[in-house]
Amino acid sequence: MIDSLVTFVIHVSGGSAALGIVLFTLAVRLLLLPLNVRQARTAKIRERLAPKLRALRERHGRNPERLSKELSALYAKEGTSPFAGIMPMLAQLPFLWLMYRVATHPTALAGHTLFGTPLGEQAAGVVAHFGLVSTPVLVFVLVIALVTAVAWLSARQIKVAEEQPEAMKRIMRLLPYGSALAALVLPLAAGLYLLVSTAWAVSERAVLASRPL
Repeated sequence: MIDSLVTFVIHVSGGSAALGIVLFTLAVRLLLLPLNVRQARTAKIRERLAPKLRALRERHGRNPERLSKELSALYAKEGTSPFAGIMPMLAQLPFLWLMYRVATHPTALAGHTLFGTPLGEQAAGVVAHFGLVSTPVLVFVLVIALVTAVAWLSARQIKVAEEQPEAMKRIMRLLPYGSALAALVLPLAAGLYLLVSTAWAVSERAVLASRPL
């Protein structure tokens, strides 16, 4: 099944597996766009409701059941939910799993490269096969560097609620760098997917944040 899917995507992209990964990633992001628009709308609603949310927590902080009801009622009045923001992340999981299966499949990407770097190889394997000073290693370094740069931009976009504990604020701002760590240990195909996907996400959030929803 994996081989058939990869063969189809590569055929559609004119025989280039790397281009196929890029097109597949863009298709996934377009598919998830309605959920991301909803997430952006929820974030703006939360920002607008922040004073009311803070007041409810101060008033009913000692009564979790009452607080939960009041928060649910407030969100329902605005036509949203406190859990709406996690839907895009959950929706991406099947595609991330599929990309991981493709990238780690023993034959699916055999013979396919990005500027001479095998798409199915991890960074350690590329160093072992081509040496530390080589074009394939340079390609891997460039992809990881770009993923890290995009993660930095993503971290700057994160808005953490003031009432969150300081430790949670730090964790939230470090989460985007998980993509850079993943690119370091996963095959190049997965790193390319992460690069395109996170770059799209950063651009998408910037556009949605600047427009009324």
